[in-house]
Amino acid sequence: MASTLPDPHPGARPTPADGAGSASRAAERAGVEAHGIDHIPDSERRGRPRELLSVWAAANVNYLSLVVGGALVLMGLSLWQALVVIVVGNLFWLLTGLLAVPGPVAGAPSEVVTRALYGVRGNRVNNAVTGWLISVCYFALNLAAAATAAFSLVDRAGLPVTTGVKAAVVVLIAAVTLAIGVYGHGAIVRLYLPITLVLSAVFAAVGVAVLRHTDFGYAPGQPPAGADLWATVTAGTALIASGPLSYTTSADFSRYLPRATPAKAVAGWTALGGFVPSVLVCGIGACAATAVDMNDPESSLQTLLPGWFRPVFLLSLVLGTIALNALTSYSAGLALQAVGLRVRRTLSVLVDGAVAVSLTLYALLVSDFLDAVGDVLQLTVLLLGPSTAVYATDILLRRNRYDGPGLADESPGGPFWYTGGVNRSGALALMAGVTASALSVDSVYTGPVAAALGGVDLALPAGLVVASATYALLFTRLKPVTPRAGRLPEQP
Repeated sequence: MASTLPDPHPGARPTPADGAGSASRAAERAGVEAHGIDHIPDSERRGRPRELLSVWAAANVNYLSLVVGGALVLMGLSLWQALVVIVVGNLFWLLTGLLAVPGPVAGAPSEVVTRALYGVRGNRVNNAVTGWLISVCYFALNLAAAATAAFSLVDRAGLPVTTGVKAAVVVLIAAVTLAIGVYGHGAIVRLYLPITLVLSAVFAAVGVAVLRHTDFGYAPGQPPAGADLWATVTAGTALIASGPLSYTTSADFSRYLPRATPAKAVAGWTALGGFVPSVLVCGIGACAATAVDMNDPESSLQTLLPGWFRPVFLLSLVLGTIALNALTSYSAGLALQAVGLRVRRTLSVLVDGAVAVSLTLYALLVSDFLDAVGDVLQLTVLLLGPSTAVYATDILLRRNRYDGPGLADESPGGPFWYTGGVNRSGALALMAGVTASALSVDSVYTGPVAAALGGVDLALPAGLVVASATYALLFTRLKPVTPRAGRLPEQP
């Protein structure tokens, strides 16, 4: 058995000398994914790109999408304006699809592929912030969303919803979520098709109920106009786009596909799996906001549903958020390894869960949930927009040619060590993009560019354009990196 296991990569899992070898073998026998951030050899590749559709669809039929869709109407947009913003914001799933393309070629997760952008040491900082920290924050927000639905189920069962009960519910949902994250890639692929089918059926019924009460001519009493309208539209677009932009780790779920898998298929199935359900569920939230108060969406939406169906709806909210957070916890575990912690992936996932549960309890018991959602989602665009732009630009400039074994080499003599472990081109491009975003934002604070434009928030386009352009200009200075065999990987 030991001879068939992949060689562990330094930093991905402890060596057999400290007892991890037997633990990894036991995990494999139990069906737990043995790989962490180490390279996936061709002999262990499997699957078809269409499997990515259900992976991303299950994760995007969720409560948070309802909240965000309804928030657009609460911000002052008419229904049709909100629906246009939903479609435009979700077009960023095309970038998520593009970022999944290196997975099969490199046989590595996004957290390792980005060593090509930032260098081995620079990428540790990148993973600590845009990988691990933001993932844990999203985990906490989504867990809070699932918990609010579960609290209603507890109340319907006649139990008191005390602080202790709330804490127990949060821990229980987190435990189920982390179990999927711990079992890993294989469990996700197997479970997410039936989850997608169940959630699609439930939300289709919710959509029919909502459309019966929707005011298709809805417009606010005092609609924003001129600069105020553009400010609302740009802020709403950034809010919607924060969803797909949060998945800079989409290669994590495509890396087991065979090397010859067509890049267009990987990008297409990933983008389609995210775009369609996100548009539909956000659209249901926007339509519902014309009929009920979406400041309390979980309770308000139940008034539109038959009594017998309400528990089913609440359970679907919990299930959808579990599916979403399982992906998040999986990627957060890989990010924690890529930061440099020499722990097994299973342990890193559990650490992430513990931190997320703590943040969730704070969000539910101390802070206002909707305010927390808005602030976090809008501020993450400052980092995620430029980060996505640098990554996407690198994929295009390299023509998706990545050396998987070379990316796994963290030594100073490795091909992606660059200067002192940092690729200055990527680091400077990311800093330039974040600076441009910070100057143009208008959310929890107003940047000077946004102030000069009357509150129009251009953080998202500014960060994307500046980061991409800066990296493209500096890329020509990069020393070409080729595989150890002396040729570039074949691009399907």
